[in-house]
Amino acid sequence: MSAIAPQKVLGVLGGMGPAASAEFMRLLACRAPAEKDQEHPKVYLLSDPGIPDRTAAVEGTGDDPTNRIREGLEKLAIWGADILACPCNTAHVFIDRFAADLPVPFLHIVEETVAAARAKSPTGSWLLATTGTIRSGLYAGCARRCGYSFHAVGAQDQVQRCVELVKAGAEEESGELLRSIVEDLWRTRDIPVVTACTELPLAYAASGLPVEKNVSSLAALADACLAALYPGWRFAD
Repeated sequence: MSAIAPQKVLGVLGGMGPAASAEFMRLLACRAPAEKDQEHPKVYLLSDPGIPDRTAAVEGTGDDPTNRIREGLEKLAIWGADILACPCNTAHVFIDRFAADLPVPFLHIVEETVAAARAKSPTGSWLLATTGTIRSGLYAGCARRCGYSFHAVGAQDQVQRCVELVKAGAEEESGELLRSIVEDLWRTRDIPVVTACTELPLAYAASGLPVEKNVSSLAALADACLAALYPGWRFAD
């Protein structure tokens, strides 16, 4: 059945990093219930790679990105966006400071990813994220509030390296490293991994690991955006 083009406009604050934002836009296009151009949603993308590093800010070694992130989201609303999203997990450490004051609804990647993880693996999953996201307790707090549990990964420096490799355009190398990390985890406990940094789904795709054992934060946010744009829609895995 042909879809009806959404009347609402989605505003996306990207650039954190650029490859993750591009993949998010691809997911919106390929997962939308549309058969022709005119049935796809209107999306305003503001890609701002100049936003200060989020993990460095969490660790106290870099500039605070809060104002730059807020300005970007508010600009998207001024442009006419009815719904806002940001495909960067660590950015939500700072977005949480002002999200309630945004002029239009904001879809929260952490909440959507935790919901997707619970649906796939109710007994828990491995959490792969930036060092900033892990240290902030962003996912741990959200999981605790809804009675879910994540298992911590010991090789955090290696996970962070996977993120950095994707940002540097070395997805194949990142995938190889991620594969070794995840296979070690599965020897301990064979449960899905949550790629809770938006570079990590790209690394996972390059790793050759089973698609069905990954909960992608990019896909979780894309699906939430599409569900808000197309009432009654649900992506079939």
